[in-house]
Amino acid sequence: MFQILVVEDDKNTAKLMKTIIGSAGFEVFLTENGIVALELLDKQHIDLIVLDIMMPQMDGFELTQTIRESKNDIPILMVSAKHLPADKRKGFMAGTDDYMVKPVDEDEMLLRIKALLRRAKIQNERKLQIGKITLQYDELSVSRENEVQTLPQKEFYLLYKLLSYPDKIFTRIQLMDEIWGMDSETSDITLNVHINRLRKRFGDYPEFEIISIRGIGYKAVKHSE
Repeated sequence: MFQILVVEDDKNTAKLMKTIIGSAGFEVFLTENGIVALELLDKQHIDLIVLDIMMPQMDGFELTQTIRESKNDIPILMVSAKHLPADKRKGFMAGTDDYMVKPVDEDEMLLRIKALLRRAKIQNERKLQIGKITLQYDELSVSRENEVQTLPQKEFYLLYKLLSYPDKIFTRIQLMDEIWGMDSETSDITLNVHINRLRKRFGDYPEFEIISIRGIGYKAVKHSE
């Protein structure tokens, strides 16, 4: 199931968006402004963002620009009542992938979301390529040449998260919240065990390594072949 983040400050519109997008089989997360959206992106895997422009604290233009400046190429669909060509131009200059004017046609919005996911090679191919290594998200598998390993779910999600953002430091709390859930009572010990298992499994793979950042958490480092 793909995760869609809707950033919309109007509660009724947000609920409607969640119903429409959720009915198409997507898992939907709601945030009311750009600041809260950035906080969620730090701890939750999101496949695509649908956002409004006119919001308090951080509007859609600023949120999009901030995401792009962080080298994150997640697909973004702006949905706004701002309809002038100058507004659309500003949206695309900020880094949005598509732009729709409210009120939107529900079917068209879903078609555009699916098209953006396809373009991002997410819809049909949720995989990550690191040198000779291929991670298949839906199969929980890691393959290298003729060797294929199917990992326990939590181990795979942890590895996929780290390798999706090489050199990015994730705190222990971030990783525990995203992989095990914010309501989980997972401890540092559980996270350490999973990290050590991954290191043991892939210790002889030259493409990457998982580095401990003392007092903070972990990051994955990719190595050139």
